[in-house]
Amino acid sequence: MPALLQRLRQWLTARDHGLLVLRRAGRTAIVMPGTFAFCDQVIGNPEMALFAAFGSFAMLMLVGFGGPMRQRMQAQASLAVVSSLFVCLGTLASRAAWLACLAMAVLGFGVLLAGAVSSVLAGASTSLLLSFILPVSLPGTASDVPDRLAGWGLAAVVGLFAIRLLWPEPAADPLRGKAVGACRALAARLRSEDEASSPDHQQIVRNAHRALDELQRQFLTTPYRPTGLSASDRAVVRLVDELNWARRVIVHSLPIPDDSPNLAARRARIAAANVLGHGADLLAAPRTSPDALHTASAELRAALFALERDAADVLPPLSGRGPGNGTGASTVSTDETDQTDEPADRQVTEVIDALEPSFRAHELAFVVGAIGDNIDAAARAERRTWLQRLLGRQATGLPGTLSAAQERVSAHVDPHSVWLHNSVRGAVGLALAVLVANLTDVQHAFWVVVGALSVLRSNALSTGQNALRAVLGTLAGFAIGALLLLPIGSDTTPLWFLLPVTILVAGVAPAVISFAAGQAAFTLELVILFNILQPTGWRVGLVRIEDVAIGCGVSLVVGLLFWPRGAGAALNTALSQAYTASSRYLAAAVEFGMRRPGSRPASTAVEAKRQAVRAASAARRMDDAFRQYLTERGAKTTPLAEFAMLIGGVIGLRLAADTVLDLWERDGDQAFGEGSAARPAQLPHARLRHTLLRRTWQVTDWYDDFARSLDGERPVPRSLDQDADADRALVRALREDLRDKHGIASATAVRVIWTGDHLSALRRNQPTLVQPVLTTGLAHGERAPD
Repeated sequence: MPALLQRLRQWLTARDHGLLVLRRAGRTAIVMPGTFAFCDQVIGNPEMALFAAFGSFAMLMLVGFGGPMRQRMQAQASLAVVSSLFVCLGTLASRAAWLACLAMAVLGFGVLLAGAVSSVLAGASTSLLLSFILPVSLPGTASDVPDRLAGWGLAAVVGLFAIRLLWPEPAADPLRGKAVGACRALAARLRSEDEASSPDHQQIVRNAHRALDELQRQFLTTPYRPTGLSASDRAVVRLVDELNWARRVIVHSLPIPDDSPNLAARRARIAAANVLGHGADLLAAPRTSPDALHTASAELRAALFALERDAADVLPPLSGRGPGNGTGASTVSTDETDQTDEPADRQVTEVIDALEPSFRAHELAFVVGAIGDNIDAAARAERRTWLQRLLGRQATGLPGTLSAAQERVSAHVDPHSVWLHNSVRGAVGLALAVLVANLTDVQHAFWVVVGALSVLRSNALSTGQNALRAVLGTLAGFAIGALLLLPIGSDTTPLWFLLPVTILVAGVAPAVISFAAGQAAFTLELVILFNILQPTGWRVGLVRIEDVAIGCGVSLVVGLLFWPRGAGAALNTALSQAYTASSRYLAAAVEFGMRRPGSRPASTAVEAKRQAVRAASAARRMDDAFRQYLTERGAKTTPLAEFAMLIGGVIGLRLAADTVLDLWERDGDQAFGEGSAARPAQLPHARLRHTLLRRTWQVTDWYDDFARSLDGERPVPRSLDQDADADRALVRALREDLRDKHGIASATAVRVIWTGDHLSALRRNQPTLVQPVLTTGLAHGERAPD
């Protein structure tokens, strides 16, 4: 027997990690029969008993909040209040068929769309819908509200105690834990970069890659973006993209020798490692003192300013034209300069090579600084008092809850949003199921709507497959129930003993066996439940088969009419929009930089920020479309690795724009320390501005064309080659505009070169984006002529 139990446990844990589903099913198997028996046998109110039973099922089985116990209890209490309100509204709306249908459409759409705001709301959407479906499907009047509300409220209150006392889940946040491990692994890699030839370094590199891969896998294993509305959750989830970007920067960086003039780059790298290390400690224990992270962040900012200040010192003197002062005055003709191609090429190489270490260090310092700020904001949000949380006072640097919710919802008010498609499809399906149930006068309209809810998916194929499984599972459950009821007859005593067992099996079966097995167990549970309330034998199971079949038919029709191709078709469009929005953001950031510090028109800053918001919204829609695509059944026509590479291209484009904007926003500040007066911020001359903007337009135009190819509007563009003429023109313009009388470049010249480096990095990334499209047939797979 012990060996059998051990094998059973291994089988369960392999399919139910942490036994989370078993915990929920076990609690429900205890609470649901208890509240049902109390209302039916003690109070003697069948309607109250029915709502207590389904309330227990909704509050305990259909939802499982994560995080610390305090957050779980708060979320559960909020669910209890909102679902109780839905019970009242559903009862009042059930008096007229047209009102029930309209109310179901409006509320269903609102609940489903609200899931885009928070993973907490997304996880509770089925429970919230059930709290409205049950009363709106059972005709009642205002006099029925107290009994129904009492039953549901009893289930909610007992459920709170059950979650706290009965086999509670450990307080774990998998995403936060993976982020802590990734921060520490990257910090260790940065500290070992100068020992790249040692075996220990190679193991540290492998550990860092493994930690980042685990973080990314954890981030993508949920069907919705794993973040809640809390300030801490919103800060932590942003770490995923930033940590992966930091890995990309580190991979492309080279070790800096001890005798290198780029000592500021080495100091910046060590400072970044310290921020990551202390940030990981604070993220793991947010209520501890943040002084260590604050000190490390201050050192990183100082290293960043020193990096920008000293970068010009490592540049070779920009020889060629006469002394310049930013006015373009010179003693050498342009034609003469243009004819010296070989020296110009050599100078281009010298300039790029000289600034490469500082450019990579600047990239790293920016992203690690953002990581440190996010961790600090998350910790400050965790340290708020109960009163501050109650009053909605947010940590500095994070938007308020209502602002964040509005931003997320507005991101999906777009005709191509997969989340919007699913919300409309679900609302129409549920409303149509309510209407059909009322028009056909079925015996249990509730099961028609629940049947529609259980099989609605994002495409017609998945909906059809689930409809078939639901009907087959219901048939199996009916057959088992009929066999059980034949010898039992009208005696309800055995049914009371069978009820907890069937509830337990119904809760576990969908996760560890199959959807059809869960439907069979749920049907058996309902046969037993309704025979306790009103013994009718096997006929109640036959009624459920009929009702579920009607509901499945409604869902199948809706799935065929509303975006039947699902997320697979919408993902290309979401990718296209994300690339377009991100490229426009990059162009706006560079345009902002090409203005004189202190006199930049407000419109350029506003436009850059506006494009940043649009890029973030498009990226959010892309992320949701990708997650929905992952959860859809059926063969994937494009390998997930290829889609992940294309999504990474969007992230890189957006983050490059973030860096460029931050770089030029600090132009002209007084934080450069001593010597800043010798190299004041200057306005790039017209020739230099035109040269850099022309390079920007080349890159952004390519990404716009690539976006259109993903949407099927044009062939896949050919990757841009390195533009040697543009490089020479850039160095020539720097030589004319941004140097002192000794030929030393100014701080603005360094920013110009670093901006050009970001553009070059985006150009070099183009073949990695084109290849997946051409090899997998994504979009048209056609290539533009050379």
